[in-house]
Amino acid sequence: MRVSETLFRRLLIMVALIFCGALLVLAGPPLLENPDIIGAFAAGFVNPFAAGYATDVILCWVILAIWVLFERQRYQIRGGWLALVLGIVPGVAVGFALYLLMRQRQLKGSGIV
Repeated sequence: MRVSETLFRRLLIMVALIFCGALLVLAGPPLLENPDIIGAFAAGFVNPFAAGYATDVILCWVILAIWVLFERQRYQIRGGWLALVLGIVPGVAVGFALYLLMRQRQLKGSGIV
C-alpha cells in the first residue's frame, strides 16, 4: 500500500488530535479536581504496567530530543524545540507528529527530499 504525502500529514494530525482528546477526557477532570502536577506524573508509576508505559513514553521523548538536536545540526531543521515542548505537554504523540510535519516541509523546501 502506498501512502501519499497528503494522507501521511492527515494521519499524523489525526493521531495527535485523538491523543489530545483522550488526554482531556482521561486526565483533565482529575487534574482540575486536584491540580498537583507532580502527583499526576507520579501516578503514571502506580503499578508495574503503568510504570513500564510511563518509562517508554519518557524514553521516546529522549529519543525525539536526540533526533531533533542531531537534525538541527545535520539538516538545519528549525523549530524542533517546539516539538520537544509539546512532547512534554500534551505529550510525545503530539510533539513527534509535529516534528515529522515540520521536518517534512523543511526537507522538501531545501531540496533534500
